[in-house]
Amino acid sequence: MNLKAYLQLTRPANVITAIADILAGISIACFSVNFEEIPLQNVFFLCISTIGLYAGGIVFNDIFDLELDKIERPERVIPSGRVSKNNALIFGVLLLLIGVLAALGNSFTSANIAVLVAASALIYDKYGKHHSFFGPINMGLCRGGNLILGMSIIDSAIGEWWWIGLLPVCYIAAITMISRGEVHGGNKSTLYFAAFLYVLVSTFQLIISFNLGNLLITSGFVILHIYLIFKPLITAITNPIGPNIGKAVKAGVLSLIVMDAAWVSVSGNIILALAVLCLLPISIQLAKIFAVT
Repeated sequence: MNLKAYLQLTRPANVITAIADILAGISIACFSVNFEEIPLQNVFFLCISTIGLYAGGIVFNDIFDLELDKIERPERVIPSGRVSKNNALIFGVLLLLIGVLAALGNSFTSANIAVLVAASALIYDKYGKHHSFFGPINMGLCRGGNLILGMSIIDSAIGEWWWIGLLPVCYIAAITMISRGEVHGGNKSTLYFAAFLYVLVSTFQLIISFNLGNLLITSGFVILHIYLIFKPLITAITNPIGPNIGKAVKAGVLSLIVMDAAWVSVSGNIILALAVLCLLPISIQLAKIFAVT
């Protein structure tokens, strides 16, 4: 078995960002509960769950894209023949099952959320990506659901803070809109709207941190996040060609970790926020070995 090919299918650098989502969701749950009350084994279960869900969704993305990739990206794992379509299908199903079963290790609520995240990912892979309006929202729902999966570490936290899951929908919708110009180039109107969505998310983080008395801690993370995503985005706006769009997308995906670290900092837990931020260099190193987009 070509282990590297299977790893390439799962986009390991992106999977790290999904783990950051879970830790951010757990921290949001801690807006109302002391972190010491969180069972560490349940944190582990939810991290394994998101690895399975995200990696499984990515595998199915490449399965559904096979015919197009034969033309536009023949170097990818399945069209190049390094992993057969049937083996990729089995691999994807196993990953999604692991995602749901690991979530069950925390609670039935978590398992139900995991099922919804898996379903959203499959709908996006098969249908959503082909719709200019529904597609970005669909992709955003996968990330928002992932954040809520982290919140489900404490069932009662979902009822109070579920609406924060709408903000990753905005962020991922922005990245998805930008990514549509990765091959043939984009248009400036789309890029400007994506920039607006980025700013919207950061603004809400600052407002919530202010209300919780943690604005000073959160500001540094938000500033870092804005710098990382806007530097390549401004370049893409100036010259919206495919390679520049690709860099803006890559920055948006990898900087999800910084956004999640900012969410952790909103809770006032600076140590955990820095720990989440430490996932960024790991993801960057993996991005040098494995494709991100």
